[in-house]
Amino acid sequence: MQLRRQNTLIALGIVALCVWFLTSLTSRSGELPQSHEQFWKAFHPLLVDSAPDCQSPIRLGNAESSGFDPESTEPLPDLLRMPADDVAKMQRAHTAFVNAIKREPPTLSYQPRTRGLVSTAGGPYLPVLVISLRMLRRTGSALPMEVFLANWEEYDGYICQVVLPSLNAQCVVLSEILEAVPDSTNKIEKYQYKIFAMLFSSFEEILFLDADAFPLQSPEALFTSEPFKSKGLVTWPDFWRPTTSPLYYMISSPKDRETQSSNPTGLRQSTESGEVLVSKRTHLRTLLLATYYNFHGPSHYYPLLSQGAAGEGDKETFLAAASALNEPFHQVSEPIRAVGRRTPDGFAGSTMVQYSPMEDYALTKQGIWRVKGATAPAPSPFFVHVNYPKFNPATIFTENGVTNPVIDEKGQYTLAWTAPEEVVASFGDHIQQKFWEDIHWTACVLEGKILSWKDQTGICQQTRDYWNRVFGKSAGYMFNRL
Repeated sequence: MQLRRQNTLIALGIVALCVWFLTSLTSRSGELPQSHEQFWKAFHPLLVDSAPDCQSPIRLGNAESSGFDPESTEPLPDLLRMPADDVAKMQRAHTAFVNAIKREPPTLSYQPRTRGLVSTAGGPYLPVLVISLRMLRRTGSALPMEVFLANWEEYDGYICQVVLPSLNAQCVVLSEILEAVPDSTNKIEKYQYKIFAMLFSSFEEILFLDADAFPLQSPEALFTSEPFKSKGLVTWPDFWRPTTSPLYYMISSPKDRETQSSNPTGLRQSTESGEVLVSKRTHLRTLLLATYYNFHGPSHYYPLLSQGAAGEGDKETFLAAASALNEPFHQVSEPIRAVGRRTPDGFAGSTMVQYSPMEDYALTKQGIWRVKGATAPAPSPFFVHVNYPKFNPATIFTENGVTNPVIDEKGQYTLAWTAPEEVVASFGDHIQQKFWEDIHWTACVLEGKILSWKDQTGICQQTRDYWNRVFGKSAGYMFNRL
């Protein structure tokens, strides 16, 4: 019976996807713009024809993940080697691609004058996304969301057809678009999915959020305020200094290589790409070049942009593309914060906090750079990114390999976010309790109904036990409403 129900939901999902796709083709003028498949058929040959056409860079080691220091004059690490002929080949290929997208970029398919949220998920990330999306809706945001799944194997009928629509979100199966070009799906995996979700979303202006990230404030304001209004691309920082290889600048900007020290990318932290705000209308070419970097990322551009430092992947491709094309952007200067709990061995972080770009931009426009030591009050926290481990209620209580964020060294349940105290306090009232309300709701509503929790039991009860121990039974009124 359960299998029959799941198959029925999957069938409904296919119908719904077709309806969504046909609807997304129609612009407000009633005309039929180029479809996603047509765009991919036009763009894929350009990616292939402009391939690096040489061996991957040779790694001498991995760059150290050092904290960002704006006063440091230490040069970029230089841990890659390439023969001069290969550098020249990559330079020619990069130039050919950039010239092509400057001259006649392929047309993206999206609904003009629309805004929305985009994420990627699948398998065990889907329940995590449900929790994050419920937290987002607590801010009062009504922005629609599109959740991209790699293929139909990641499709979950109950989540995609019951849970997400109730939260103004829908699933999109990426392989349905990519298969317009045979075998191109095999070239894309893991970190590369993010840029393709952005390309194939139906919105003109998008806020991309990782499945485990959510805002503390309504994100609608991001789209209507500075810096997004004038910059069109906003990103947030990582903990580390940039570790871009000098070879990348030889390839991407050979004429400007000597002036790279004055480039904004040399004066900022590296990028944490769990949150990216971008306009397709103003930054089409940036997105296309970022796609080029990701398409050829694992073999060439990921090592060139990070040299093995923490989080090597798509994270540096967005601002690298904007800088190479001389298109505007703002990366929030307020440093990222880690939140977690203190342990006998020090500190166990599980969550990252990012800050308001509007308040950060207002400070920097006045010449106030807190990252350089200014003592002005900090901008308010805007995003919480619960990055490691994932707070999936089916796995969080048995998480191995890390200091468990919710079980202390004595085996007792504990709050995950207790330090630094001032950062936790800045979240506002009862955020952690609200977060666990949504974790509990997800555990109890999804148990026995989703594919990634198949044959698992006790998920709801264990989450309820945690709640009673940590927050007290007096707060347990919500359980009677599930």
